[in-house]
Amino acid sequence: MLESKNSYRQVMKATSLFGGVQVFNILVSIVRSKFIALWIGPAGYGIASLFTSTLGLISGMTDFGLDKSAVKDISYNYNSENTKSVSRTIQILKRLVWVSACFGALVMMIASPWLSEFAFESKEFTFSFVWLSVALLFKQLSNGQLAILQGLRKLKKLAQANLYGNLFGLVITLPLYYFYRVDAIVPAIIISSFVAFIFTFYYAKTIEIEKIGLSNKEAFSEGKPMIYLGIMLSLSTMIGLLVAYLIQIFISQTGGVTQVGFYNAGFVILNSYVGLVFNAMGTDYFPRLSAISDKIQQIRKTVFEQAFIAILLITPIVVVFLLAAPLIIVILYSKEFTPIISMVNWGILGMVFKAVSFSMGYIIIAKGDSKTFIKTAIGFNALLLVGNVVGYYYGGLEGLGISFLLYYIIHFAGIRIITKYRYGFYFEKGFYSVFAICILLCGVSFLLTYLENTYLKYIALSLVALFSFVFSYIQLDKKMDIKEVFGKFFRRKK
Repeated sequence: MLESKNSYRQVMKATSLFGGVQVFNILVSIVRSKFIALWIGPAGYGIASLFTSTLGLISGMTDFGLDKSAVKDISYNYNSENTKSVSRTIQILKRLVWVSACFGALVMMIASPWLSEFAFESKEFTFSFVWLSVALLFKQLSNGQLAILQGLRKLKKLAQANLYGNLFGLVITLPLYYFYRVDAIVPAIIISSFVAFIFTFYYAKTIEIEKIGLSNKEAFSEGKPMIYLGIMLSLSTMIGLLVAYLIQIFISQTGGVTQVGFYNAGFVILNSYVGLVFNAMGTDYFPRLSAISDKIQQIRKTVFEQAFIAILLITPIVVVFLLAAPLIIVILYSKEFTPIISMVNWGILGMVFKAVSFSMGYIIIAKGDSKTFIKTAIGFNALLLVGNVVGYYYGGLEGLGISFLLYYIIHFAGIRIITKYRYGFYFEKGFYSVFAICILLCGVSFLLTYLENTYLKYIALSLVALFSFVFSYIQLDKKMDIKEVFGKFFRRKK
């Protein structure tokens, strides 16, 4: 019983830790965007956006996904308590990351004239892209260090590296933008990536790792499975980016660039702001699951715990958002963005289903089943593309929201079938009853948003929100004894 409580508490602790870091990073991003927009204007902001998006694209194409696939191998060896295997895997990763980082920087330098032409329809920024190859080098090296921290589940060090890297990067680069305006864009990007590297390198260096002699030939030979899985994971990410791009092109041609702005704003709310719960969970969840990838009984237990906590955390968030959507959207953007309310209201219902499919989907990656992973990535992304196109064509922004909801329901059902018949996974008793109540609470809240009487609508929504908080608290308290957790916390503080 105590072991079960501690397991749930570990999930909640990791979620709280990285959820807080992600909220901080979002705030840093907002501050940076506000000041940059103020000091360099819309044109300068557009230039900076094109630089960073191109940098991200080239990095994604040349890093071989090592920052993701390495986490699996490091976690598995770390769990087996084979220190030599852990050290060897880390040494292989470091060697491969150096090669991929140098390769990426070289590609960016060589392709700089074409990148400038593609992004700006001019070769004026060729040397800017040459300089940005330095930023790409540090970016990939940083990701390699973060993979080590994540794989070894050094959660506190991982959080500190992320937090301090972003904070000091902001503090150092803001004065550059103030004094040098547009000319500061490239130096600021390079300095930010270098600062991030310094912090990730420092925290990774604090971990004692046995040094093992390793030749380049051995590193590439033993690192082939890591590279192969990483490429599959990267390919999946690239497919997702391509689908998002094609959807934006379709919306632009059908409804105009303003509609594209609305789509992006709604997408950010669903995937960045609400979705930070999933990102926070995945940081600790993936290495934990990878460590037991060959033990189906433990996988069932771990996925149950993750999905259980995920739906109980996301349900109150969904209900509160449905209650205060107009106010939240105005705060995040402006009154001009209120047309996205219907899109987000429909789409956010899908987050409950995403919470479960998210938890199950990691089984495929933890197993290293790259063929199944890439097939599901292609299939589900094709479904999302078709659904969004049809939804927008017939229903505009609201149609997009409906298509997102349907997609998440189908994705949940599909992942459920795949994990059951391929890996023998199923949820333990008691999960689906709680899941059904969470769906019911979100569904009732959604229907209440259509009440014409404003006072009645907000009173009813407030009551459902209160009930959702109480329900989630009671269910979580049963699993992890929240009172005891807070009691220990305050006793330590005293």
